[in-house]
Amino acid sequence: MTKRLTTAERRTFRTRNKLRQINRSGLPRLSVHRSGKQIYAQIIDDAQGVTLAAASTLDKDLKEKLKTGANTAAATEVGKLVAARAKKAGVAEVQFDRGSYIYHGRVKALAEGAREGGLQF
Repeated sequence: MTKRLTTAERRTFRTRNKLRQINRSGLPRLSVHRSGKQIYAQIIDDAQGVTLAAASTLDKDLKEKLKTGANTAAATEVGKLVAARAKKAGVAEVQFDRGSYIYHGRVKALAEGAREGGLQF
């Protein structure tokens, strides 16, 4: 028997499937995960199956600077940090993978922070 997918799993699958169809040139993807208290971002090269850069509100650089990891200001800082780490790794252009989250609030703030940091998507 097959496992029945939850609504969030279906949304994630839909989003990633669209990215796979569009991504013919093999761009890495900027994947976002958020919880109630933190936000995480990583740049993944799906062709090789490796993470090129990652950042979260749990990083020592950000944890001291932020009041909490669960607001848009924290998400913007994570976006800037992941963009800086991506540039160091030689990545300038990515695809934005929002997963099962809508492009609003903290997810949108992270994307705008990454754009401010120099990533193009």
